[in-house]
Amino acid sequence: MRVVVPAEVKSGEKRVALLPDIISKLTRAGLEVVIQSGAGLSAGAADQAYTSAGASVCDVGQIAGELKNADVILSVQPLSADVAATLKSGAITISFLSPSNAQDSINAFAKAGVTSFSLEAVPRISRAQSMDALTSQALCAGYRAALVAADLSPRFFPLLMTAAGTVTPANVLVLGAGVAGLQAIATARRLGAVVSAYDVRPSSADEVKSMGASFIELELEALEGAGGYAREMTEERAAKQRELLKPYITKSHVLITTAAVPGRPAPRLVTKEMYESMAEGSVIVDLAAESGGNVEGSKAGEIVTTSNGIKIWGGKDVPSQLPFHASYLYSRNVVNLLLLMSKEGVVVPDFADEIIDAAALTHGGVVRKGA
Repeated sequence: MRVVVPAEVKSGEKRVALLPDIISKLTRAGLEVVIQSGAGLSAGAADQAYTSAGASVCDVGQIAGELKNADVILSVQPLSADVAATLKSGAITISFLSPSNAQDSINAFAKAGVTSFSLEAVPRISRAQSMDALTSQALCAGYRAALVAADLSPRFFPLLMTAAGTVTPANVLVLGAGVAGLQAIATARRLGAVVSAYDVRPSSADEVKSMGASFIELELEALEGAGGYAREMTEERAAKQRELLKPYITKSHVLITTAAVPGRPAPRLVTKEMYESMAEGSVIVDLAAESGGNVEGSKAGEIVTTSNGIKIWGGKDVPSQLPFHASYLYSRNVVNLLLLMSKEGVVVPDFADEIIDAAALTHGGVVRKGA
Protein backbone atom coordinates (compact mmCIF):
# COMPACT_ATOMS: atom_id res chain seq x y z
CA MET A 1 0.00 0.00 0.00
CA ARG A 2 1.11 3.53 -0.80
CA VAL A 3 1.67 6.11 1.95
CA VAL A 4 1.82 9.71 0.71
CA VAL A 5 3.11 12.72 2.67
CA PRO A 6 2.27 16.13 1.16
CA ALA A 7 4.01 19.36 2.06
CA GLU A 8 2.15 21.41 4.66
CA VAL A 9 0.39 24.43 3.15
CA LYS A 10 -0.88 26.28 6.22
CA SER A 11 0.96 29.55 6.81
CA GLY A 12 3.38 29.22 9.73
CA GLU A 13 3.42 25.41 9.69
CA LYS A 14 7.02 24.20 9.47
CA ARG A 15 6.58 20.63 10.63
CA VAL A 16 6.42 17.58 8.41
CA ALA A 17 4.48 14.40 9.13
CA LEU A 18 7.39 12.08 8.45
CA LEU A 19 11.15 12.47 8.91
CA PRO A 20 13.59 10.24 7.02
CA ASP A 21 14.89 8.33 10.05
CA ILE A 22 11.49 6.74 10.73
CA ILE A 23 10.72 5.64 7.16
CA SER A 24 12.47 2.28 7.54
CA LYS A 25 9.75 1.21 10.00
CA LEU A 26 7.16 1.64 7.26
CA THR A 27 9.16 0.00 4.49
CA ARG A 28 9.94 -2.98 6.73
CA ALA A 29 6.19 -3.29 7.27
CA GLY A 30 5.73 -3.60 3.50
CA LEU A 31 4.49 -0.06 2.86
CA GLU A 32 5.68 2.27 0.07
CA VAL A 33 6.35 5.89 1.03
CA VAL A 34 6.05 8.92 -1.26
CA ILE A 35 6.84 12.43 -0.06
CA GLN A 36 6.40 15.75 -1.80
CA SER A 37 9.65 17.47 -2.73
CA GLY A 38 10.64 20.09 -0.16
CA ALA A 39 8.14 18.89 2.45
CA GLY A 40 10.83 18.39 5.08
CA LEU A 41 13.11 21.34 4.38
CA SER A 42 11.90 23.51 7.28
CA ALA A 43 12.44 20.57 9.63
CA GLY A 44 15.99 20.03 8.36
CA ALA A 45 15.21 17.10 6.03
CA ALA A 46 16.28 17.40 2.39
CA ASP A 47 14.82 15.33 -0.43
CA GLN A 48 18.04 13.31 -0.67
CA ALA A 49 17.63 12.16 2.92
CA TYR A 50 14.21 10.74 2.08
CA THR A 51 15.40 8.88 -1.00
CA SER A 52 18.35 7.49 0.96
CA ALA A 53 15.87 6.25 3.58
CA GLY A 54 13.87 4.36 0.97
CA ALA A 55 11.08 6.81 0.09
CA SER A 56 10.17 8.20 -3.33
CA VAL A 57 10.05 11.96 -3.86
CA CYS A 58 7.50 13.60 -6.16
CA ASP A 59 7.47 17.20 -7.31
CA VAL A 60 4.67 19.69 -6.69
CA GLY A 61 3.11 18.97 -10.09
CA GLN A 62 2.70 15.30 -9.22
CA ILE A 63 1.37 15.52 -5.68
CA ALA A 64 -2.30 15.92 -6.65
CA GLY A 65 -2.16 12.67 -8.61
CA GLU A 66 -0.32 10.90 -5.83
CA LEU A 67 -2.96 11.98 -3.32
CA LYS A 68 -5.79 10.77 -5.54
CA ASN A 69 -4.23 7.31 -5.69
CA ALA A 70 -2.91 7.15 -2.14
CA ASP A 71 -3.98 4.43 0.26
CA VAL A 72 -2.78 6.42 3.29
CA ILE A 73 -2.09 10.17 3.60
CA LEU A 74 -0.08 11.49 6.54
CA SER A 75 -0.04 15.20 7.39
CA VAL A 76 0.23 17.53 10.35
CA GLN A 77 -2.62 19.90 9.54
CA PRO A 78 -5.85 18.45 8.12
CA LEU A 79 -6.21 18.24 4.36
CA SER A 80 -8.53 20.89 2.94
CA ALA A 81 -12.08 19.98 2.00
CA ASP A 82 -11.17 20.46 -1.68
CA VAL A 83 -8.31 17.97 -1.45
CA ALA A 84 -10.38 15.59 0.68
CA ALA A 85 -12.99 15.45 -2.08
CA THR A 86 -10.40 14.13 -4.55
CA LEU A 87 -9.30 11.14 -2.45
CA LYS A 88 -10.38 7.64 -3.39
CA SER A 89 -12.98 5.83 -1.36
CA GLY A 90 -11.35 3.72 1.33
CA ALA A 91 -8.29 5.93 1.65
CA ILE A 92 -7.00 6.61 5.16
CA THR A 93 -5.78 9.94 6.53
CA ILE A 94 -3.96 10.63 9.79
CA SER A 95 -3.48 14.20 11.04
CA PHE A 96 -4.63 16.65 13.64
CA LEU A 97 -8.33 16.97 12.80
CA SER A 98 -10.39 18.87 15.33
CA PRO A 99 -14.15 19.19 14.74
CA SER A 100 -13.88 22.73 16.12
CA ASN A 101 -11.70 23.95 13.25
CA ALA A 102 -11.90 21.37 10.46
CA GLN A 103 -15.56 20.41 10.19
CA ASP A 104 -15.63 21.10 6.43
CA SER A 105 -12.77 18.65 5.93
CA ILE A 106 -14.45 16.06 8.14
CA ASN A 107 -17.66 16.30 6.14
CA ALA A 108 -15.69 16.04 2.88
CA PHE A 109 -13.88 12.93 4.13
CA ALA A 110 -17.19 11.30 4.97
CA LYS A 111 -18.70 12.18 1.60
CA ALA A 112 -15.65 10.74 -0.20
CA GLY A 113 -15.74 7.52 1.82
CA VAL A 114 -12.41 8.27 3.45
CA THR A 115 -11.45 6.92 6.88
CA SER A 116 -9.92 9.84 8.75
CA PHE A 117 -8.08 9.64 12.05
CA SER A 118 -7.52 12.56 14.40
CA LEU A 119 -4.49 12.51 16.66
CA GLU A 120 -6.39 14.82 19.02
CA ALA A 121 -8.84 11.98 19.62
CA VAL A 122 -6.26 9.34 20.57
CA PRO A 123 -7.30 8.22 24.07
CA ARG A 124 -5.00 8.93 27.00
CA ILE A 125 -4.34 5.34 28.01
CA SER A 126 -1.02 3.61 28.55
CA ARG A 127 -1.19 1.66 25.28
CA ALA A 128 -1.61 4.87 23.31
CA GLN A 129 1.18 6.93 24.88
CA SER A 130 3.48 6.42 21.89
CA MET A 131 0.74 7.82 19.61
CA ASP A 132 -0.18 10.82 21.76
CA ALA A 133 0.74 13.77 19.54
CA LEU A 134 -1.01 16.28 21.80
CA THR A 135 1.47 15.40 24.51
CA SER A 136 4.54 15.39 22.28
CA GLN A 137 3.70 18.75 20.76
CA ALA A 138 2.80 20.26 24.15
CA LEU A 139 6.28 19.25 25.28
CA CYS A 140 7.74 21.38 22.47
CA ALA A 141 5.41 24.29 23.25
CA GLY A 142 6.28 24.33 26.96
CA TYR A 143 10.00 24.33 26.26
CA ARG A 144 9.62 27.13 23.73
CA ALA A 145 7.49 29.18 26.15
CA ALA A 146 10.27 29.36 28.73
CA LEU A 147 12.85 30.32 26.11
CA VAL A 148 10.61 33.09 24.75
CA ALA A 149 10.04 34.42 28.26
CA ALA A 150 13.78 34.48 28.99
CA ASP A 151 14.46 36.20 25.68
CA LEU A 152 11.85 38.92 26.22
CA SER A 153 12.63 39.55 29.88
CA PRO A 154 15.07 42.36 30.71
CA ARG A 155 16.21 40.30 33.70
CA PHE A 156 18.60 37.40 34.17
CA PHE A 157 16.78 34.22 35.12
CA PRO A 158 19.50 32.83 37.45
CA LEU A 159 21.04 34.09 40.67
CA LEU A 160 24.44 35.58 39.88
CA MET A 161 27.15 36.55 42.37
CA THR A 162 29.33 39.21 40.78
CA ALA A 163 31.99 41.67 41.90
CA ALA A 164 29.51 44.45 41.18
CA GLY A 165 26.85 42.91 43.39
CA THR A 166 24.33 40.07 43.58
CA VAL A 167 21.83 39.60 40.77
CA THR A 168 18.64 38.16 42.21
CA PRO A 169 16.86 35.44 40.21
CA ALA A 170 13.68 36.02 38.25
CA ASN A 171 10.39 34.86 39.74
CA VAL A 172 8.48 32.77 37.18
CA LEU A 173 4.87 31.71 37.67
CA VAL A 174 3.37 28.98 35.49
CA LEU A 175 -0.40 28.49 35.35
CA GLY A 176 -1.35 25.00 34.25
CA ALA A 177 0.77 21.97 35.11
CA GLY A 178 -0.02 19.70 32.21
CA VAL A 179 2.69 18.56 29.81
CA ALA A 180 3.36 22.06 28.45
CA GLY A 181 3.35 23.61 31.91
CA LEU A 182 5.69 21.03 33.39
CA GLN A 183 8.13 21.46 30.52
CA ALA A 184 7.99 25.24 30.94
CA ILE A 185 8.71 24.77 34.65
CA ALA A 186 11.62 22.42 33.98
CA THR A 187 13.16 24.73 31.38
CA ALA A 188 12.79 27.85 33.51
CA ARG A 189 14.39 25.99 36.41
CA ARG A 190 17.31 24.91 34.22
CA LEU A 191 17.78 28.57 33.36
CA GLY A 192 18.01 29.32 37.06
CA ALA A 193 14.70 31.04 37.79
CA VAL A 194 12.71 30.65 40.99
CA VAL A 195 9.56 28.94 39.75
CA SER A 196 6.11 28.46 41.23
CA ALA A 197 3.06 26.92 39.59
CA TYR A 198 -0.66 26.47 40.00
CA ASP A 199 -3.07 23.93 38.59
CA VAL A 200 -6.72 23.26 39.37
CA ARG A 201 -5.78 19.61 39.90
CA PRO A 202 -4.10 19.19 43.30
CA SER A 203 -2.68 15.88 42.05
CA SER A 204 -0.26 17.96 39.97
CA ALA A 205 1.54 19.17 43.10
CA ASP A 206 3.96 16.25 43.29
CA GLU A 207 4.94 16.62 39.63
CA VAL A 208 5.51 20.36 40.06
CA LYS A 209 7.65 19.81 43.14
CA SER A 210 9.65 17.10 41.38
CA MET A 211 10.70 19.76 38.86
CA GLY A 212 12.11 21.91 41.67
CA ALA A 213 9.23 24.39 41.70
CA SER A 214 6.82 25.30 44.48
CA PHE A 215 3.13 24.49 44.12
CA ILE A 216 0.57 27.16 44.94
CA GLU A 217 -2.33 25.78 46.93
CA LEU A 218 -5.58 27.76 46.89
CA GLU A 219 -8.54 26.90 49.07
CA LEU A 220 -10.74 25.88 46.15
CA GLU A 221 -12.40 22.65 45.05
CA ALA A 222 -10.35 20.36 42.82
CA LEU A 223 -11.29 20.08 39.15
CA GLU A 224 -9.92 16.69 38.21
CA GLY A 225 -11.35 15.53 34.88
CA ALA A 226 -11.21 12.48 32.65
CA GLY A 227 -8.16 11.66 30.54
CA GLY A 228 -5.80 13.78 32.59
CA TYR A 229 -7.55 17.05 31.72
CA ALA A 230 -9.12 19.52 34.12
CA ARG A 231 -12.89 19.88 34.32
CA GLU A 232 -14.50 23.12 33.21
CA MET A 233 -15.07 25.50 36.12
CA THR A 234 -18.04 27.68 36.97
CA GLU A 235 -17.73 31.45 36.60
CA GLU A 236 -18.07 31.84 40.37
CA ARG A 237 -15.11 29.55 40.97
CA ALA A 238 -13.12 31.21 38.18
CA ALA A 239 -13.66 34.63 39.77
CA LYS A 240 -12.54 33.35 43.16
CA GLN A 241 -9.47 31.74 41.60
CA ARG A 242 -8.51 34.98 39.85
CA GLU A 243 -8.83 36.86 43.13
CA LEU A 244 -6.58 34.41 44.98
CA LEU A 245 -3.97 34.25 42.21
CA LYS A 246 -3.54 38.01 41.86
CA PRO A 247 -0.95 38.43 44.66
CA TYR A 248 1.20 35.69 43.14
CA ILE A 249 1.00 37.30 39.70
CA THR A 250 1.87 40.72 41.10
CA LYS A 251 5.19 39.55 42.53
CA SER A 252 6.18 37.54 39.42
CA HIS A 253 8.56 38.84 36.77
CA VAL A 254 7.39 36.25 34.25
CA LEU A 255 3.97 34.65 33.88
CA ILE A 256 3.46 31.64 31.58
CA THR A 257 -0.06 30.32 30.98
CA THR A 258 -0.61 26.91 29.42
CA ALA A 259 -4.23 25.95 30.11
CA ALA A 260 -5.98 24.58 27.04
CA VAL A 261 -8.71 22.02 26.41
CA PRO A 262 -8.66 20.36 22.94
CA GLY A 263 -11.64 21.41 20.85
CA ARG A 264 -12.80 24.13 23.27
CA PRO A 265 -12.01 27.80 23.85
CA ALA A 266 -9.17 28.35 26.31
CA PRO A 267 -10.25 29.29 29.85
CA ARG A 268 -9.68 32.92 30.80
CA LEU A 269 -7.30 32.72 33.76
CA VAL A 270 -5.81 36.22 33.90
CA THR A 271 -7.56 39.56 33.49
CA LYS A 272 -6.01 42.96 32.85
CA GLU A 273 -6.79 43.93 36.43
CA MET A 274 -4.70 40.97 37.63
CA TYR A 275 -1.54 41.73 35.68
CA GLU A 276 -1.50 45.51 35.54
CA SER A 277 0.17 45.58 38.98
CA MET A 278 3.17 43.57 37.72
CA ALA A 279 6.47 45.47 37.56
CA GLU A 280 7.42 47.32 34.40
CA GLY A 281 9.34 45.03 32.06
CA SER A 282 7.47 41.92 33.22
CA VAL A 283 6.67 39.30 30.59
CA ILE A 284 3.54 37.23 30.03
CA VAL A 285 3.59 34.23 27.67
CA ASP A 286 0.14 32.95 26.69
CA LEU A 287 0.43 29.55 25.02
CA ALA A 288 -3.34 29.37 24.56
CA ALA A 289 -3.66 32.57 22.51
CA GLU A 290 -4.72 30.70 19.35
CA SER A 291 -7.77 29.21 21.09
CA GLY A 292 -8.99 32.44 22.69
CA GLY A 293 -6.24 33.02 25.23
CA ASN A 294 -5.77 32.52 28.96
CA VAL A 295 -4.79 36.17 29.28
CA GLU A 296 -6.98 39.18 28.55
CA GLY A 297 -5.46 41.23 25.74
CA SER A 298 -3.19 38.55 24.28
CA LYS A 299 -3.13 38.21 20.49
CA ALA A 300 -1.95 35.08 18.70
CA GLY A 301 1.32 35.67 16.88
CA GLU A 302 1.86 39.12 18.36
CA ILE A 303 3.65 40.83 21.23
CA VAL A 304 1.39 43.34 22.92
CA THR A 305 3.03 45.94 25.19
CA THR A 306 0.74 47.43 27.81
CA SER A 307 0.75 51.07 28.93
CA ASN A 308 2.83 50.15 31.98
CA GLY A 309 5.47 48.29 29.96
CA ILE A 310 4.38 44.66 30.35
CA LYS A 311 4.97 42.48 27.28
CA ILE A 312 2.30 39.90 26.43
CA TRP A 313 3.44 37.26 23.93
CA GLY A 314 0.60 35.39 22.23
CA GLY A 315 1.57 31.94 21.07
CA LYS A 316 0.89 30.89 17.49
CA ASP A 317 2.17 27.74 15.78
CA VAL A 318 4.42 27.29 18.80
CA PRO A 319 5.56 23.67 18.18
CA SER A 320 6.43 24.72 14.61
CA GLN A 321 8.97 27.12 16.07
CA LEU A 322 10.98 23.98 16.93
CA PRO A 323 10.31 22.19 13.62
CA PHE A 324 12.99 19.51 13.81
CA HIS A 325 12.15 17.96 17.16
CA ALA A 326 8.43 18.69 16.84
CA SER A 327 8.48 16.73 13.56
CA TYR A 328 10.73 14.06 15.09
CA LEU A 329 8.21 13.37 17.85
CA TYR A 330 5.15 13.76 15.63
CA SER A 331 6.58 11.31 13.07
CA ARG A 332 6.80 8.65 15.71
CA ASN A 333 3.27 9.30 16.94
CA VAL A 334 1.92 8.97 13.40
CA VAL A 335 3.92 5.88 12.51
CA ASN A 336 2.98 4.10 15.73
CA LEU A 337 -0.72 4.67 15.01
CA LEU A 338 -0.33 3.56 11.40
CA LEU A 339 1.57 0.41 12.32
CA LEU A 340 -1.16 -0.47 14.81
CA MET A 341 -3.42 -0.86 11.76
CA SER A 342 -0.86 -2.54 9.49
CA LYS A 343 -0.19 -6.21 8.89
CA GLU A 344 1.94 -7.67 6.09
CA GLY A 345 1.88 -4.49 4.03
CA VAL A 346 -1.87 -3.90 4.33
CA VAL A 347 -3.50 -1.19 6.43
CA VAL A 348 -6.87 -2.30 7.78
CA PRO A 349 -8.34 -0.47 10.80
CA ASP A 350 -9.73 -2.79 13.46
CA PHE A 351 -12.48 -0.85 15.18
CA ALA A 352 -12.57 -3.39 17.98
CA ASP A 353 -9.35 -1.73 19.15
CA GLU A 354 -10.27 1.12 21.50
CA ILE A 355 -7.50 3.37 20.17
CA ILE A 356 -8.58 3.03 16.56
CA ASP A 357 -12.24 3.32 17.47
CA ALA A 358 -11.69 6.53 19.45
CA ALA A 359 -9.40 8.21 16.90
CA ALA A 360 -11.51 7.58 13.76
CA LEU A 361 -13.74 10.55 12.92
CA THR A 362 -15.08 9.29 9.60
CA HIS A 363 -15.48 5.80 8.15
CA GLY A 364 -17.76 4.09 5.62
CA GLY A 365 -19.22 7.36 4.36
CA VAL A 366 -20.39 8.67 7.73
CA VAL A 367 -19.16 11.05 10.41
CA ARG A 368 -18.65 9.00 13.53
CA LYS A 369 -19.26 9.88 17.17
CA GLY A 370 -17.50 12.90 18.58
CA ALA A 371 -17.21 14.73 15.24
